[in-house]
Amino acid sequence: MKISSKALNVLLAGLFAVVGLFGVSATALSATPELAPAQTERIAAVSCGDTSGFESVNLSELPPEATETVDLIKAGGPYPYPQDGGTFSNREGILPDCEDGYYKEYTVETPGSDDRGARRFVVGDGGEYFYTEDHYDSFAITNVDS
Repeated sequence: MKISSKALNVLLAGLFAVVGLFGVSATALSATPELAPAQTERIAAVSCGDTSGFESVNLSELPPEATETVDLIKAGGPYPYPQDGGTFSNREGILPDCEDGYYKEYTVETPGSDDRGARRFVVGDGGEYFYTEDHYDSFAITNVDS
């Protein structure tokens, strides 16, 4: 079941209101212990959505141009198209619902195409790599370390 962040906020507000009726403060419920930076990064990587429902694919199973694109991403560019590294807005709503700016998109070259083609990587701030070969109609979570 997927729940939007807006719906979650409404549910939490209702929970805090009910708990308040029993004399427990919302502040006490929402207090969190201090986290080490590595823990904070790991939590940020999974805090915006569950990726378990996506097909999983190893980078080695994708076209060779996908590896070239991952290498460019890891190196920080330069990229072949000005759109590469730009924000992916997730208008299709297929990827987990994350804050604006969480996802960036990158072109995966398509040999013989006279434009950018349909293949892309969409990369989350938490290090998730989503591959699409059909211009955002579907995605596979990609293990780029194998």
